[in-house]
Amino acid sequence: MSDVLSQLAAVLEARKSADADSSYVASLYEAGTDKILKKLGEEATETVIAGKGGDRDEIIYETADLWFHSMVLLAHNNIDHQLILDELDRRFGLSGLEEKANRSKP
Repeated sequence: MSDVLSQLAAVLEARKSADADSSYVASLYEAGTDKILKKLGEEATETVIAGKGGDRDEIIYETADLWFHSMVLLAHNNIDHQLILDELDRRFGLSGLEEKANRSKP
């Protein structure tokens, strides 16, 4: 499996100290959570539209944008992407219905 998520996480972390005028990610960090969430929402919508359209290449492209911006949100909140992978691993082999029923209630 590719280690691209770890490599991306390292770049996103480094961008926290970059100049917002020279880094797209740094500009998102500087703009704050609302801007990051807005961009994530846009990418989610574009992914849905691509899925509806059924164009394989467009689905891949938009999903990559969605994952990228999800990683930006994680980095902005100092959440290691490995925690997401661990959670997916924990869920592997469970029925979705079983997993949902076993979630702790807030």
